[in-house]
Amino acid sequence: MNINKINTDKIAAWAVHGFTASGAVLGFLAIISILNNDLVGAFLWLGLALLIDGIDGTLARKIGVLDKTPNIDGSTLDNVIDYLNYVIIPALMIYWFQMVPNGWEIILPAGMFAVSLYTFANMNMKTNDYYFSGFPAVWNIVVLYFYILNTHPIINVIIILFLFIFTFIPIKFVHPLRVKKIRNLTIFCTVLWSATTLKLVTTNSDINLFAEQKIVLLIWIVCSIYFATICGTRSFKDLH
Repeated sequence: MNINKINTDKIAAWAVHGFTASGAVLGFLAIISILNNDLVGAFLWLGLALLIDGIDGTLARKIGVLDKTPNIDGSTLDNVIDYLNYVIIPALMIYWFQMVPNGWEIILPAGMFAVSLYTFANMNMKTNDYYFSGFPAVWNIVVLYFYILNTHPIINVIIILFLFIFTFIPIKFVHPLRVKKIRNLTIFCTVLWSATTLKLVTTNSDINLFAEQKIVLLIWIVCSIYFATICGTRSFKDLH
């Protein structure tokens, strides 16, 4: 075997595809956690999958996987995994852990499946400045907020229904890693939000977060407000 003939660039490209594909394995582990009634474990697996999804695109562009492996569509691979981790698994969480009132536990997850198909098929989902146009089907984040804030099932129903509507309205949602405007600050807030989220999710569910984790919760809320402000400002800009 001639080592000099080994195409290291192609190996690197396949490694990136493998890295992306590992998100599906993490999704499977999240499903197992759900079936074992381990909601925290499911969030941790989905968190790892979210981390992979956040950096695999940068790696793919840096290595040039499109040129090195032209027979593999990385975007399709990414979309399949995202639909699993962002839609199917969060919908299962809502059903399995009864996050909505009786009578809604089938209707709303089914609606999430259907409405999110539009999101993934929408060719105009991303703007030129890398914002998402319309709610980008990040139901994993929505369910995470339900859990941390312990929102009432009726409130959850209202929020889900509103997000169904926002899917078809060109409200802008920031991509925390790709939007160039104040990117450094946004990345800093993303890291801070991720760290505080990990702390809040892994804190004993019997503890009153507002009393026992006040500082962590405050930082988490401030970061959430920061992202909401960016999205609102960018959406308002399109109205003029």
